[in-house]
Amino acid sequence: MSLDRMDTILVTGGAGFIGANLADRLAAKGHRVRVLDVLARPGVERNLEWLTARHGDRIEPLIADVRDAAAVTRAVRDVDGAFHLAAQVAVTSSMADPREDLEINIGGTFNLLEAIRTERPQAPVIFASTNKVYGDLAAIPLSLGDNGYHPADMEPARYGVSEAQPLELHTPYGCSKGAADQYVLDYARCYGLRTAVLRMSCIYGQRQMGTEDQGWVAHFALRALAGEPITLFGDGEQVRDICDVDDTCQAYLAAMDRIEQISGHAFNWGGGPDNAVSLLTVIDEIAAILGHFPRVEFSDWRPGDQRWFVSDARAADKALGLRARKPWHSGLRDLVEWLRAENERQTAAPPQVAVS
Repeated sequence: MSLDRMDTILVTGGAGFIGANLADRLAAKGHRVRVLDVLARPGVERNLEWLTARHGDRIEPLIADVRDAAAVTRAVRDVDGAFHLAAQVAVTSSMADPREDLEINIGGTFNLLEAIRTERPQAPVIFASTNKVYGDLAAIPLSLGDNGYHPADMEPARYGVSEAQPLELHTPYGCSKGAADQYVLDYARCYGLRTAVLRMSCIYGQRQMGTEDQGWVAHFALRALAGEPITLFGDGEQVRDICDVDDTCQAYLAAMDRIEQISGHAFNWGGGPDNAVSLLTVIDEIAAILGHFPRVEFSDWRPGDQRWFVSDARAADKALGLRARKPWHSGLRDLVEWLRAENERQTAAPPQVAVS
């Protein structure tokens, strides 16, 4: 079944950054979108309000936790497909509370897979994994250049990290996402479910509530807009291939639409070599957009941090028929302008009056 023939689609974590953008696109295409979210992340309730205001009863909110197996079972009833984005998303949080990280990322994914297997085995599942499943990539020799670290070897420098890179799970977060990643793929092998995995690099864009622990591109912009210092963990020369959320949503939609061809496979996803930038380079560009340079402070490296990661997304582009990504300069400018406008809207909004 192609995406166009699907009626009700579940998006777990659908009030989050990528989830809300994906739910918006699905509802705009005429789908009924069931949004399963516990609303734990500060600010995501605004995303859910935005979705319901734009799409009315095409958005079906279900406020529940993926750790609640009964709630997940209710969520999958009568759905034609599921995007699984609900997760504990920060390495730092996983270090502080590894049990919660395990229960959400492994347990929540298991709950969804079992619910699909028993209730809706014909419904495809697309899972949001992470580049952290490849560990710190310490075996790749690096050099330091004008735009941060880059591989000394030509192959990864030209194309990035492919799916042939062995998994190497570091930190509780890397372990939990890696285990969930493998569960999703194994349910295709063992039970014949139609599942696929996107291992994402750093995604940025509108509706991102960035924090110091996760969503660093938006976090840097928010700190700069507020005139507050930005803390860099390490030397700031770390490089990531940042990717706009519009392009990322297109990848998810294409994955669902082509699930018959890609079932049982994992794909690396990100901005690719053309959008590979260091943290310091991003700060320089934010400063150029705003006309002032934010204060930058430095702290120790964090566990499992990759000094360089760039996705080789050629396999995803070929399998999913995807176009070139939005250039990071223009995408970053769009994000900064959206954050500025959103801050102004929040400041201008009248106070909410409780009615008893």
